[in-house]
Amino acid sequence: MTWDQITLFALFAAVFGFLLWGRFRYDLVAFTALLVAVVLGVVPVERAFSGFGHPATLVVALVLVVSAGLVRSGAVFLITRTLVDATRPLAAHIALMGGIGAVLSAFMNNVAALALLMPVDVQTARKAGRSPALSLMPLSFATILGGMVTLIGTPPNIIIAEIRAEALGAPYRMFDFAPVGGVAAIAGLVFVALIGWRLIPDRGGAGDRAAEIAQYIAELTVPADSPHIGRRLAELYPEADRADVAILGLIRDGRRRYGRAANAILRAGDALVIEATPEALDEFRAALRLDFADPRRKAQLSAAGEGLEVIEVVVPEGARIAGKTAQGVGLAWRRGTVLLGISRHGRRISAHVRQTPIRPGDLLLLLCPQGTAQDVAEWLGVLPLAERGLSVTANEKTWAAIGIFAAAVAAASFGLIYLPVALGLVVVAYVLTRILPIAEIYEHVEWPVVVLLGSMIPLGAALEAAGGTALIADALIGLTAGWPAWVALSVLMVVTMTLSDVLNNTATTIVAAPVGIQMASSLGVSPDPFLMAVAVAASSAFLTPIGHKNNTLILGPGGYRFGDYWRMGLPLEALVIAASIPAILIFWPL
Repeated sequence: MTWDQITLFALFAAVFGFLLWGRFRYDLVAFTALLVAVVLGVVPVERAFSGFGHPATLVVALVLVVSAGLVRSGAVFLITRTLVDATRPLAAHIALMGGIGAVLSAFMNNVAALALLMPVDVQTARKAGRSPALSLMPLSFATILGGMVTLIGTPPNIIIAEIRAEALGAPYRMFDFAPVGGVAAIAGLVFVALIGWRLIPDRGGAGDRAAEIAQYIAELTVPADSPHIGRRLAELYPEADRADVAILGLIRDGRRRYGRAANAILRAGDALVIEATPEALDEFRAALRLDFADPRRKAQLSAAGEGLEVIEVVVPEGARIAGKTAQGVGLAWRRGTVLLGISRHGRRISAHVRQTPIRPGDLLLLLCPQGTAQDVAEWLGVLPLAERGLSVTANEKTWAAIGIFAAAVAAASFGLIYLPVALGLVVVAYVLTRILPIAEIYEHVEWPVVVLLGSMIPLGAALEAAGGTALIADALIGLTAGWPAWVALSVLMVVTMTLSDVLNNTATTIVAAPVGIQMASSLGVSPDPFLMAVAVAASSAFLTPIGHKNNTLILGPGGYRFGDYWRMGLPLEALVIAASIPAILIFWPL
């Protein structure tokens, strides 16, 4: 081996070792390796930061922002609130939630898809009286499987498309991954729904977060154009149950109604008194198209700023608002903030929310202009709780968000516009239409992943230029010498899956994709089957909680242990290989 090859292999070994150790975050490890490679001369100085402008890096960042816009617009609520039902048998629930998760993951970042559906799944498990451990792992695996189907579903597909463009002159298109990825995803979903969940140890769902989240007493108003005008309040109870909201009563003309409220005929301006978590409150409001208790001031806030944000705060002794009402301190006209709800340790609140004297120890749910949360909290003398990513769903923009995104995907799919440009236009459109506040854009970009990609891409390119990938390919070919090409494909998938289970899948793809191309060249066959094998295998990280972020996300809420994943993950990985190899040979012949 040459000096450059030895150096690069040593650097990759060090990177993989540090990633397995987990003592330092992966972005720091990758960026340090890049700088060392530049200092040692194995990565040219002029190419040191080329990865940060690479299309794969840009697409990953843009997909995260677009995903946030789809969530903020209520596009995903539209799906989940109409399909999820806690009374279904567990297998049917897993099949439905897994299907929804897989479809969402095909068109948005799979981490974002899981983050969106996980609270729904935990809440459904609590309503059904079962442990969330039985359904969270299947949901995680389903979102990983769904990402295999499209170009933007998962970072490995994006990286492989760009590697193909550099090697063969043309990238993969949006749905080129669908034939193989779709077969693998369907086979995996069937296994997960019918058999896989039965292999999961039930440890009692130690992470049922729903019970830890404060329940707020809040008010929602029936707007003048509401379709619910003329209906009885009791007719809203089924939708309230679906959103895990309790309707406590009705306010009309300043008077509270309790026992007789269920039969009350709803009128414009009526205020529903409800008890709910912040997420359930927003879901219920969006589902029934209700308004905030102070719609006039909310409209003024929306018109004046770049958007709205919701924060939770606790009231300490000596706070400005302690002993006073939100109306009394002028919260709305002085600070442009609306009090949405109060949590008082389960005690009943009998007055209007904004006319209720606030006590030390109360939790408050506040709606304020984007970027002013800290100033509002300091002015009130309250303490913000840990950030939980609360937001206000702009349900009136649901179809606009879906239409903009669908148009961009269609244009990119038919080759009318370059995918990064199409996604960039979606982001611009979301900002201009105020689907997503401009102040939030950079908050939704997962910068450690961007740094990881930007650092690993030049290292991968250097390894290929130095002939390192050719050495690995020759070793794998020697291992499968005399066997059919599909055996080489299978070995490549096994090696890639093994790496992906213990390393970041983007780092694995950057190393394995050039190896696949080199193997195809040595065998004198098309590189496409090998690239497809790498795409599927790099995304199939089912054996450990560290192989994929989705597996890490469910570790706590599901109460899982490190060794629980392989029980369902090992047969699933074997099934993915068994389903993918024939599909590759059919749709991407050697």
